[in-house]
Amino acid sequence: MREFLIALGVFLAAHMLPAVPRIRGALTGLLGARTYLALYSALSLALLTWVVLAAQRADTIVLWEPAPWQRWVPLVLMPFAIVLVVAGLTQHNPLSVTLRSGSADAPPGSIVAVTRHPVLWGFLLWALAHIPPNGDLVALILFGGMALLAGAGMRLVDARTRRRVGAERWAALAATTSILPFSAVIARRTRLRVDRPLAIATIVAVALYLWLILSGHEWLMGIDPLIGLR
Repeated sequence: MREFLIALGVFLAAHMLPAVPRIRGALTGLLGARTYLALYSALSLALLTWVVLAAQRADTIVLWEPAPWQRWVPLVLMPFAIVLVVAGLTQHNPLSVTLRSGSADAPPGSIVAVTRHPVLWGFLLWALAHIPPNGDLVALILFGGMALLAGAGMRLVDARTRRRVGAERWAALAATTSILPFSAVIARRTRLRVDRPLAIATIVAVALYLWLILSGHEWLMGIDPLIGLR
């Protein structure tokens, strides 16, 4: 348990410290924006791997016995989570996390009409979906902590973006989107667009989801997500 708590603490610190403007500004100034993003992504992946391995080695303290219906929660929610992450990372988004760069005046990708934080929402759904079928203390701490990090990250990213682009530009960008998925669509401040990038992201996400439930999840984590349904 000690190793797991240390690994999780380091992971959370590595994601909270760069949110401080002075620290992020110093790192991007020293390394350059692209190098910083590449190194930060590699560090995040390495730390996440450590957290997962430490969680697997930790003692199991059962909090509840998962009911059969709870095994369906990740199977139902994960397709949406993966679509949000894939589309969010591959489309231009001046308001949140993305791997796609674009000019300052380029319009946001179509996924931003759903929510301005698709990647963070994807990770939030991933974390929440894995709590019900994993009724032990380590899983609750791990996925609960990840959910809190993703949820808090939305507000932190909003504040950082507002400082970066200025109040006027922020107001113009935020007017056609929302934090809560589909809120801007329901309020008729924007319209959903199923364009080519979103269609491709959806196809890739579905393929990734099928690979995960059929063999990938067991290969990566040693757990068959369908075992309780067979």
